[in-house]
Amino acid sequence: MLSLLFALLHGAGAEPPITYNGRARQLDVAPPRIEAAVVIDGSLDEPVWKQAALLTGFSQYAPVDGRSAEDSTEILVWYSSTAIHFGVRAFAKPGTVHATLADRDKIFSDDYIGIFLATFNDKRQASVFAVNPLGIQGDGTAVETIQNGGGFGGLSASRPQTDISPDYIFESKGRLTEFGFQVEIRIPFKSLKYQSVDPQTWGLNIIRRVQSSGHEDSWAPTLRAAASYLGQIGSLNGLTDLRRGLVLDLNPFVTGHSNGASASGAYSYDTQRPSLGANVRWGISNNLTLNGTIKPDFAEVESDAGQIQSDPRVALFFPEKRPFFLDGIEQFSTPNSLIYTRRIAEPVVAAKFTGKVAGTSVAMLSGVDDPELSVTGRYNPVYNIVRVSRDLGGASKAGFVYTDKVDGGQSNRVAGVDGRFVFGKIYSAQLQLAASKTVAPGFPGGVAPLWQAIFARSGRTFGLRYSINAIDEKFRASSGFISRAGVANGALDHSLTWYGADNSLIQSISEDVVLNPTWQYRSLVNGRSWQDKKLHFNTNATLRGGWQVGASVLLESFGFDHGLYDSYAIGRATTSGVQFVPFTGVAHLKNVDYLVNIGSPQFKRFDFHIFYLWGRDENFFEWASSDIGWLTLAGNWRPTDKLRVNGTYNTTFYNRHTDGSLVGDSKIPRVKVEYQLARPLFVRLVGEYDATFQDDLRDDSRSGDPLYRRNRDGTYTRLAAFRDNQFRADALIAFQPIPGTVFFAGYGSTLTEVEQLRFKGLQRQRDAFFVKASYLFRM
Repeated sequence: MLSLLFALLHGAGAEPPITYNGRARQLDVAPPRIEAAVVIDGSLDEPVWKQAALLTGFSQYAPVDGRSAEDSTEILVWYSSTAIHFGVRAFAKPGTVHATLADRDKIFSDDYIGIFLATFNDKRQASVFAVNPLGIQGDGTAVETIQNGGGFGGLSASRPQTDISPDYIFESKGRLTEFGFQVEIRIPFKSLKYQSVDPQTWGLNIIRRVQSSGHEDSWAPTLRAAASYLGQIGSLNGLTDLRRGLVLDLNPFVTGHSNGASASGAYSYDTQRPSLGANVRWGISNNLTLNGTIKPDFAEVESDAGQIQSDPRVALFFPEKRPFFLDGIEQFSTPNSLIYTRRIAEPVVAAKFTGKVAGTSVAMLSGVDDPELSVTGRYNPVYNIVRVSRDLGGASKAGFVYTDKVDGGQSNRVAGVDGRFVFGKIYSAQLQLAASKTVAPGFPGGVAPLWQAIFARSGRTFGLRYSINAIDEKFRASSGFISRAGVANGALDHSLTWYGADNSLIQSISEDVVLNPTWQYRSLVNGRSWQDKKLHFNTNATLRGGWQVGASVLLESFGFDHGLYDSYAIGRATTSGVQFVPFTGVAHLKNVDYLVNIGSPQFKRFDFHIFYLWGRDENFFEWASSDIGWLTLAGNWRPTDKLRVNGTYNTTFYNRHTDGSLVGDSKIPRVKVEYQLARPLFVRLVGEYDATFQDDLRDDSRSGDPLYRRNRDGTYTRLAAFRDNQFRADALIAFQPIPGTVFFAGYGSTLTEVEQLRFKGLQRQRDAFFVKASYLFRM
């Protein structure tokens, strides 16, 4: 039967292709070089496919590594002088394949194939090309780093997360078949950077996500107990005479806006003149690229999703979304996010240079921002960013970073070194030392340090992660993202994992214990005790079919933060009026919280996730104990192959422990509906409500007297109750046949109302119409 099936798929009487079985560790692939043209239609019926190298023998990687894959997968690969081609035959039981006509990068609830191409063969980063069974694309980059630990999900050894922000131009088409699905892929060398040698070797791995079982399979038999994922993959050998030709992408665009707002009791629109801009990308050589942009904008993306800020001392992070900044963004990656390109908010012009030569990656970026973003409004802020990293040994690297922002007579400069070192297969360490110098009126002079050290063991059964991250209170990174300065965070995380049998209910279960102390930076360097301390007990399990469940017990103690409440005062009523006394708060608050989370498999039509935390926690409004609840509900519904509905609901509440009264809450429901009219054309509707309430604040832990805030002029303002209810609606129609060639037309409106979530008496505050058109000229 197998021989008959092979003959039907590959052609009776044809010379059998050279086979590379992953489980047999036949990982050094020599793909044939064939000068042939094929039509990318998903059929794999051209004669050239019969000559391609054949990759078989997939292993399971998740939830348990090392087992044989339950579903068979065949990958065909060959290359010409201008492109590399992959053919996919994925076998599955009838009716189990998940496939939708999705927008780009929206395929990850479907079955999909992921191709990892490490074109520099450096075991440190790879370009990722993913396709679902219909050939709909997702893509991005994967960069080796030490995985975060200490969270509610516990320690986990896994492959590096793919950043799906960058977009590559490649062709793909797929179709469902009687045996499963089949996909045809062509990746032009114009879309890749690679070594300037001949012949050359690329790193290669293929993964397959099977949503019906929750399994991820891998051609290279990669193990989770490893400090480097990309260090375990296979290779494409003997690639010769690769020709990219001239790589020159010109991407002009035009945008138009009409902004409406209330002014002097009337509502009016300001229709702006069309704005012209352009991106240009020049491939200087196979491995060096120069990019430039004039007036890039956010017009092609939806607004940032609302987030709940649980700790007012920690800034919220929003990812980069502009195409110019996303190209090559992986080369600007640093520990502690010392580079954050969204700081260049409204660039007039910017240019960057990226590439890799002889094991050294170089990335440079310069940008000139709009003078409206200057501190004085008179100068164009100028940004300069340099990131250099050097490969060391098999999977280690060392790096240097320099950034500056100059705004007239004010400036901020940051310089630092860092390194990631892999040894003994499962051990890794990451070190960083940086310093900043800021020149600004009223800002203390001198150099301020930042330093970090992480040591990790990525064991299959036993794992650990020790870390310390310290940031001086004067450290500033005007070109980066520092969520909170002036503190030092430590972590001691130990994890144990057990694995079940093939068909057992519990596929894997892990227990980890995390000790997480926090110091004020000066307290740490002067040998004083920590301010906050947390002890978390986490249990996480993967169940048969792809279910994820977890539970945690959180024991915490938070110390009074004088800097946060420096301007607070207690107002005490006296016979002569209100007497203002500095608010000093209680020294420590003790917390005990409980947490559960449940994640469903990616069912064919829906999936969901539930997160709920409750217990005794700090009330930052009044620095007092409160009874809290934090609920996150997220779900995706795919009623048809073209319609996608995503819903999230985030809510928190804080009830005073003294009398049960509500001191504050936040509710953020969000619904996004997308309909894919055709592969390049979709319509999107987004509605998000952000409702916030804060009660009259008081010294709840002690006197009960009202709280005030001291103003700059020495007066005091009562911290009185308020409500803020905003509803944001966005609509977009988008046509995007390839990245860079787009047409968008959209509308967004922000409305408010007095009573939350009533949708009665909504008052429009501002709205905007916009259009954008761009075309990619690829030379």
